[in-house]
Amino acid sequence: MAEKHVAVLMGGWSSEREVSLSSGNPCADGLERAGYRVTRLDVTRNLATVLSELRPDVAFNALHGPFGEDGKIQGVLEVLGIPYTHSGVLASALAMDKALAKRVAKTAGIPLADSKIVHREEAARRHAMKPPYVLKPVAEGSSFGVLIVREDMAQPPQELYSPDWKYGDLLMAERYVAGRELTCAVMGDVALGVTEILPTGPTFYDFDAKYRPGGSRHEIPAKLKPNIYQKIQTLALKAHQVLGCRGVSRSDFRFDDTPMGTGELVWLEINTQPGMTPTSLVPELAAHAGHSFEELVRWMVEDASCNR
Repeated sequence: MAEKHVAVLMGGWSSEREVSLSSGNPCADGLERAGYRVTRLDVTRNLATVLSELRPDVAFNALHGPFGEDGKIQGVLEVLGIPYTHSGVLASALAMDKALAKRVAKTAGIPLADSKIVHREEAARRHAMKPPYVLKPVAEGSSFGVLIVREDMAQPPQELYSPDWKYGDLLMAERYVAGRELTCAVMGDVALGVTEILPTGPTFYDFDAKYRPGGSRHEIPAKLKPNIYQKIQTLALKAHQVLGCRGVSRSDFRFDDTPMGTGELVWLEINTQPGMTPTSLVPELAAHAGHSFEELVRWMVEDASCNR
């Protein structure tokens, strides 16, 4: 193990650059503690040249967002023949596109909230569907660009017109499901526990709630009836498998158990390269299952391969 050379890919140039750095450095630290020889790479567009010269045994992919988890970097690694962690080209591309991922999930009978794809200008002019609903960029993560459209809003969010908008022109409008925010990780072919996410601020599980210390409270295991808990685990594993994911993934859910609610459970999306920051969910879920951080990143490296 001491001779295995791991290049940790982090940073990049997407909107999630800082999140990726916050994931990559702890992973590199953990791999060093586990006995690997580690090179930390802040990824630029000359990555293929750098890796061709470096020739690591494994690329640990800690990139987030476009160009990191959408199949593009995975394709570079396949061409170079460097084994890598997490999902392969096709699964990464499918999962990153929220609309395509939902189409595939629907074929497997995974319960979803109604949604439609709209252009940003159209979404700004008129309501894409009857409020309440959620507007989210089709191919972004970390809640960048996510907007909640409440029932009392006479018009859509006008920040959609902003020239500073940088999250793409295609948005998904998705029916808002009240209730609880839940998540479940999959490691290989095993669904780990279920966490309930409780933001401490007045908003939803946005960027600050995800990454600011104290921005949210994570209750693991989530206090759910056993049948609901197990159903979430089953659905997370099914989504992982039907999309062809590998390594570790994390699926997000909403469960409406409000007093006047519908009782519905819906799958929102899957993250093929979930965060590994100090406030992230997957390390907590792994720890709950008995895996230390070092064991988790070691497992990812030993699971790495090409043709994923």
